Amino acid sequence: MCGICGKINENSLCKKCENILKKYIRIQHEEIQNKNYNELISFFNYNGIIRNNILNYKFKEKPFLAKTFVKFLSKQEKAFEIIKTYDKIVPVPISKKRFKERGYNQSQLISKEISKYTNIEIAEKCLYKTKNIIEQSKLNKEERIKNVQGVYELKNMQILKRKKILLIDDIYTTGSTVNECCKTLSEAKPEKIGVLVLAVTNEGNKE
Repeated sequence: MCGICGKINENSLCKKCENILKKYIRIQHEEIQNKNYNELISFFNYNGIIRNNILNYKFKEKPFLAKTFVKFLSKQEKAFEIIKTYDKIVPVPISKKRFKERGYNQSQLISKEISKYTNIEIAEKCLYKTKNIIEQSKLNKEERIKNVQGVYELKNMQILKRKKILLIDDIYTTGSTVNECCKTLSEAKPEKIGVLVLAVTNEGNKE
């Protein structure tokens, strides 16, 4: 089934919808200063059908969209060559309560699909979210920063020591969530930390 239009398709994405998604591609790869990570990779403009489907994926019980997104993105060879320089993938974790409510971690599903195309191991038992906090989407920039402080915990850090770590999330708005995650990941003394997201919002572009 095509994740976008719902028509039967064995590849998770029909040709018509693939051509529509191509209009939203805006690959960004930039080095980051004064953050807890070294570079940011993103794929889409966050508007129109992309915005609607990312929100559906995250909040409307459509986990199958992870396959659709990554199936499409796997054809972006230059971006995937950058991804393949990393040693470990770490999905942004959600709390146990949020996982129970949603039934899945959207960042984890994206990570698993990217792992299939790159053969990079997912370090799933390293980064944990210890508190169920207010959803970041309901807060402004300053509130987001405070909201995520001290809510992540690192375990099995030897798995990440001296490794190139790629943290994966769905949307980048102010960057407060990924920055706090990377702050925690830095305790493992990795060689490098990068962040990969599906899309950067307009607010994220202003930062």
